[in-house]
Amino acid sequence: MEKGKYENQITIFTEYLEEYPNTDELVWILGKQHLLKTEKSKLLSDISARLWFTYRRKFSPIGGTGPSSDAGWGCMLRCGQMMLAQALICRHLGRDWSWEKQKEQPKEYQRILQCFLDRKDCCYSIHQMGKVINQSFKGSFYSCSFSSLALYVAPLMVIEDIKKMCRVLPLSADTPGDRPPDSLTASNQSKGTSAYCPAWKPLLLIVPLRLGINQINPVYVDAFKECFKMPQSLGALGGKPNNAYYFIGFLGDELIFLDPHTTQTFVDAEENGTVNDQTFHCLQSPQRMNILNLDPSVALGFFCKEEKDFDNWCSLVQKEILKENLRMFELVQKHPSHWPPFIPPAKPEVTTTGAEFIDSNEQLEELDLEEDFEILSV
Repeated sequence: MEKGKYENQITIFTEYLEEYPNTDELVWILGKQHLLKTEKSKLLSDISARLWFTYRRKFSPIGGTGPSSDAGWGCMLRCGQMMLAQALICRHLGRDWSWEKQKEQPKEYQRILQCFLDRKDCCYSIHQMGKVINQSFKGSFYSCSFSSLALYVAPLMVIEDIKKMCRVLPLSADTPGDRPPDSLTASNQSKGTSAYCPAWKPLLLIVPLRLGINQINPVYVDAFKECFKMPQSLGALGGKPNNAYYFIGFLGDELIFLDPHTTQTFVDAEENGTVNDQTFHCLQSPQRMNILNLDPSVALGFFCKEEKDFDNWCSLVQKEILKENLRMFELVQKHPSHWPPFIPPAKPEVTTTGAEFIDSNEQLEELDLEEDFEILSV
């Protein structure tokens, strides 16, 4: 691809206020609604608060001798970064947090942003995201020391398994290990005691789907849009062949998305540890796509900070998704008896910067990054 194609200029906010139609329809962005006719500024402020990761150039070569720019090949990884960053923002700052240009941001925000800088020692950098995706297919945990998440990737959600994975004992518990026996947990729940009340590890749910053969099946459209209304929504990964986008909401039958296909120069942390974040927020017009033009391979994302959030998500899925004759995905209470036993990762917290994961250009090539996107979406 020609590099110049992605050399887009960042525009200012007010220049695209009128690009959205004057309608009474609601716009949904990651679980929040906006009345377009009277709340355009609020809507655009909400969109600009999302971290926007794009192609970069002039970062340290991947593997020491590999590429120093991901222009033309890194769009899927950038979209994955955006969804993961949104999960971390929800965990540490809350969904209602807003970003303002040139305003001092909380230290949690700066730490989140530092995780994604394009350096080998940053745990969610372009240098490390291939490894993160590979680990996700193994059902394992992956985290920086700053923020660990339980990660569950499957088109069939098993409530029993997810709760077993996310329930951990507080560090002060006297029982060896970090997870209470199932029988003990059930007993304490029935008695209402708190002696071994398990803590909840914040949960990142990824639901890979195929919503048609060559194009999206219209029967899934309403259910797909319902997912953006859920307060746990992290949006969706998808797009068109060889072009990945991060979908964050919809207006009518149009999906709203952040596009990573802009090449910007690598930004590093300053001496005081802060990051100049002006190029990490989208101030250009958020793009739209008719939902029927979407490639049928997509991945939905959801974040459940507490167990009650997961319980609420399950109720919404049962009410809005499972009511359809052709269900987008399945949610079941019990682990299927004919499946192998579910064994949560032995060490749910991985303390690392991620620097040890990719040490050579050969390892990067083995990841076959564009194929990983296809696997995630099947």
